[in-house]
Amino acid sequence: MNAQDMSITHLILNASWVVQAVMVILVVGSIASWATIFKKSMLLKDARKLNGEFEEDFWSGASLNDLYTAAVQNARTSGPLERMFANGMREFHKLRERQIHNANTLLDGSRRAMMASFNREMDALENGLSFLGTVGSIAPYVGLFGTVWGIMHAFTGFAGMEQISLATVAPGIAEALVATAMGLFTAIPAVVAYNRFSRDVDRTAIRMETFGDEFTNILQRNLGATQSPSGH
Repeated sequence: MNAQDMSITHLILNASWVVQAVMVILVVGSIASWATIFKKSMLLKDARKLNGEFEEDFWSGASLNDLYTAAVQNARTSGPLERMFANGMREFHKLRERQIHNANTLLDGSRRAMMASFNREMDALENGLSFLGTVGSIAPYVGLFGTVWGIMHAFTGFAGMEQISLATVAPGIAEALVATAMGLFTAIPAVVAYNRFSRDVDRTAIRMETFGDEFTNILQRNLGATQSPSGH
């Protein structure tokens, strides 16, 4: 036995087909997991940035109508918070155009529109998290299955040998343990990313729910004072 015989490449190429199949599954899972991680990271980063920019504009003193006009014009590049605001204002204006002046009806309509938008935004932000959670949960067990199968295959090959030494046992055990290592390599980044992204999504949800309540309060005050959402 030489060093080349114990290299990772040699162990993978000489593993049984079942262990190799397990390794392929883990490699594909790892690639898909990392692709999801990068995509989700960019999505949440953009959402935080755009939400922050819109909140600054919202609390700068600009009128609700001006903010709504800007939100409609920037519909393709706006963030989750701005889209939720735009949906709320759109429903508010539609009800006013139908000559509905009851404050409770106007507020309920706006609130429902924002809630529907909030649910859509949360669904988009949470998309992919279940995949990361699944990879993080099952990848170690997939790797363990490959290890158990590899060890069984290795010991089956020793059945006809009269003398067994470490030199004959080591390659079979080593190639089996590679599957466990690959399972952990696939699972650990997925679990870390899942926990981090779940925390970020929860924070975004709280931020949007808080904004929705504040915006509803502003509409209520404006309705009570002037019956017009012209400013806040």
